[in-house]
Amino acid sequence: MDPYSTFVGPSEANPPVACISSQLRAEKPRSGSQELEPGRQACDIADLRGWRRVVLHFTPSWFAITMGTGIVSILLYDLPFNAPWIRYIAIVVFCLNIVLFLSFSLISIIRYTMFPGLWGFMIQHPVQSLFIGTFPMGLCTIINMIILVCLPWGEGMLTLAWALWWIDVAISCACCMYMPFVIMHIHEAKLGTMTAAWLLPIVSPIVAAASGALVAGALTQNHPSHALWTLLTSYVLWGCGVPLAMVVLVMYFQRLTLHHLPTPEVIVSVFLPLGPLGSGAFGIMKLGEVANVLLPITGTLPAVKDAMAGGILYILGFAIALVMWGFALVWLFFAVASITRTRFPFNMGFWGFVFPGGVFVLATNQISKELPSGFFKVLTMIFTMIILLLWVFVSVRTIEKTLTGKLIFSPCVQQYQENRMKNARCGSANNIPGPNTNYCGSSTSQEERRTCTGM
Repeated sequence: MDPYSTFVGPSEANPPVACISSQLRAEKPRSGSQELEPGRQACDIADLRGWRRVVLHFTPSWFAITMGTGIVSILLYDLPFNAPWIRYIAIVVFCLNIVLFLSFSLISIIRYTMFPGLWGFMIQHPVQSLFIGTFPMGLCTIINMIILVCLPWGEGMLTLAWALWWIDVAISCACCMYMPFVIMHIHEAKLGTMTAAWLLPIVSPIVAAASGALVAGALTQNHPSHALWTLLTSYVLWGCGVPLAMVVLVMYFQRLTLHHLPTPEVIVSVFLPLGPLGSGAFGIMKLGEVANVLLPITGTLPAVKDAMAGGILYILGFAIALVMWGFALVWLFFAVASITRTRFPFNMGFWGFVFPGGVFVLATNQISKELPSGFFKVLTMIFTMIILLLWVFVSVRTIEKTLTGKLIFSPCVQQYQENRMKNARCGSANNIPGPNTNYCGSSTSQEERRTCTGM
């Protein structure tokens, strides 16, 4: 199976599950074996239609839509040259993002409840599993907009944002630490097949750190102790994600130089390096800004005279951010140059244009607030318009492809179905199959047991 088929949907090399199950149903039971009634039950998932088929093939990559939609709402709300009607549009997009996020979360819960064992197959897939990181990043965009828009509604909204942020921290840390281990331990990773999607679980704590800076800033006035813990945790999150992302970027640069550009189906992933660099630059600037105000209030680092500790972090944050922004420019050039060299089909990977580019624009906007120059403000406006147009284009194409069913495909379902069929033919249909399950029922013949175990 092509590990990148999650980007492009079914093909002749990877036929839909229904085709495989039809072939398996057509086979007659071996002589001496029991009737394969359990096998028919195992085939039921291949015959699913309507909303059940959508649930079965719903992958974590759909949360990339909430990331892209959320970053567009933030950009529109925080434009350097803004207007009330633009902010109203941003609020509408924010509400749309909440609906999408809640809907996708509900579908995901139903998916792994209706089809036990499917989670294990998804984790083992070399590409689908990486998109788990899109869930906490999508949640961060909602938290940020709650801070920007909803705080005038009362103290409860700040409490909600803070609680959601801690949940996001836990999920982000799990993604950042567990998924690289899965790549090391379970996936058959090769440098030649590596894509920038490896960055997705690693970027999640960087995005959470940037979101934590906004939350800490909102907590500073009335809850300085809570704000301090939020600030310190955010610095730790930044430290977890940024160095590891740099390591992956070095590997990815080596992959590009030794094995050339990715295939057309995944060429848009070359924009993903903008994610850790853009969000890292934005986050470290916001953390320094909050530290400059918060540390003197809380008396943190009292040995530093004249409450300079916060000011030092503020200056360092801006300097580091400027360097990261410059590094992001290099990757932006590589990405634009790459996509101009080939034609590529539309797939879910197109959402890789929106969020990484969006956080790069966020960093640009934050730099514009720190410099007495209109250059970065104008640059922010231009980049925001580009991201907005990309979001509209990708959204329209996604709706079109979804209605035709071309995006509703999950490669790990094929493996899941094959495992169910194997276990059903071996008399184990009532057992819940897992990715490493390899067992046979006592009713099968010795020949069938060998077939079941792959001997």
